[in-house]
Amino acid sequence: MTERVPTHRAAAAVQRALGGRHDVTTQPPPPPPPGWRAGERALRLGTLAVVALAAALVTGRPWVLALAATPLVLLALALPSGPRPEAVTADAEVEPRRCFEGEQVTVRIAVSYDGETARLDPGVTLGYGVRLDHLAVGPHRVDLILTVQRWGRWTLGTVDVDVYDPGGLARRTVRAELGEVAVFPLPEHAGLTPIPVRLPQRLGEHTAVQRGEGIEVTGVHPYVRGERQRRIHWPATTRRGTLQIHQFAAERTSDTVVLLDVLADIVDPVTGTSSLDETFRSAAGLVRAYLRTHDRVGVVSVGGATRWLQPGNGQGFYRIVESVLDVRKDRAYRTEGLSLLPPPALPEGALVYVITPLTDRRIFDILHQVRGRANPMVVVEILTGEPILEPGDTEGELALRLWRADRDAMRFALVKRGIAVVAHRPGETLDLTLAPLLSTRIHGGIR
Repeated sequence: MTERVPTHRAAAAVQRALGGRHDVTTQPPPPPPPGWRAGERALRLGTLAVVALAAALVTGRPWVLALAATPLVLLALALPSGPRPEAVTADAEVEPRRCFEGEQVTVRIAVSYDGETARLDPGVTLGYGVRLDHLAVGPHRVDLILTVQRWGRWTLGTVDVDVYDPGGLARRTVRAELGEVAVFPLPEHAGLTPIPVRLPQRLGEHTAVQRGEGIEVTGVHPYVRGERQRRIHWPATTRRGTLQIHQFAAERTSDTVVLLDVLADIVDPVTGTSSLDETFRSAAGLVRAYLRTHDRVGVVSVGGATRWLQPGNGQGFYRIVESVLDVRKDRAYRTEGLSLLPPPALPEGALVYVITPLTDRRIFDILHQVRGRANPMVVVEILTGEPILEPGDTEGELALRLWRADRDAMRFALVKRGIAVVAHRPGETLDLTLAPLLSTRIHGGIR
C-alpha cells in the first residue's frame, strides 16, 4: 500500500526542490529589470577571476595570475555564438477561473522567444488563499497546479520566468500575471424550503393556502358547470347524492432573499471554525435549495459596502453567489458602516433569511429595516464557540455569564417581535436547522 503524503508536505517538497528560487509571499514583487543582465554563472566566474587578480596584486606574485585563467577561459567558451533572443514573451492560461474551495487550478505559461536558450527558471509569487502543489518546467512552458483553499475572490499572483542564453551567462526576466479566480463556498446540504403564508400570484411548485390549479387535494366541493368531469370524486358523490369535485391547492412560486451579515468574522477558539465561512456555506445551500424549486432568489450582504442582487427569473447559482464574493477579496473586507437597504433588494412579500452570528448589534438596524417593510423573516444564527477561560478565572466566569445572558436577551427580543430564530451549528445539515419552520407558516411584519 502506498503512503499518502499530506498536501502541505507535498507543497514543502516542491519549495525545497526549487532550491530557494520559489518565493511564496503575499506582497506583490517589484517589476523585473528590463533587458539582459548577468546570470549567476557569469557572476561566479567573474568573482573568481577578480579575486585571483586581486590576490596577485596584493602578494606581488605573478604566478597567482594563472588562477584567473580558468574562469576567464570558461567565460570565453560560454559566450554565445549568435545574438541573444530579443523577443521574449510569456502568456498565462488559467483553468478554471471559477471553482469551489478546495479544488485545483491549472496554470500553463507558454514562453516564446526567438533563437536558442539554455533553460527557464520560474519564480512564483502566490497571493492569499492559494497553495502550490506542483511545478514543472519545460523548454517553452511552465506548468503549475494550485489549490484554492478558501472561498473568495483571490489574486493568484505572478510568475517571473528567467530566460537564460545558451551559455548560461546572461538572463532576462519576463513576467506572467495569473489574474484572479472566483472561488465559491461549498454549499451546505439543504432540501427543505419553508415558505411564507402569502405567496405571489406566479405559478410555481409551493402549495398555497388558496384554491387553484395544483396536484395536492385539499377537499371536495359541489360541481360547477364547466369543471372537468374527470375530477369527480365518486365516493363523496355517492354519499351526498350530488356531484362532488376534487378541490386542489394552488401552486405558487416564492421570492426568497438571503441576507448575509459580514460585519465581523468570529473564529471559534477551539475548532478554528470561521463564522464568515459558515455564513456563506449556509447561504449557498439555501440558494441552491430554492433554485431547485424554480423560485426567484436574491442575495444581500451588509457590512461596509452593501452588495445585492434582487430576485429575478433566470438567476443561476453561480451568478447569485458571485455577486457577493468581493466580501472576501485577498483576505480583506470592509466593515466601516451600514447603509439603507435598497428597495429593489427586498421585494414586497419576499421571504428573508438573515444569516448572522448575532455578535454585532448593528445587525439589529438591518433587522428593523426588514421588519418595517413587512417581509416575513427568519434569523439563522451561526453558533460560535464560547470564549475560553483560564482555570480559576473568577472575573472571566462572570464575564462569560454576562456574555451568555446578552445573547439570550438578543434572541428573546427577536422572538418577542415575532421573528423566527433558528440555530445552525457547524457540521449539521441545514435541513436539521430549518426543520422547526415546517410546523408553521412564516408570517410577515406590520407596516
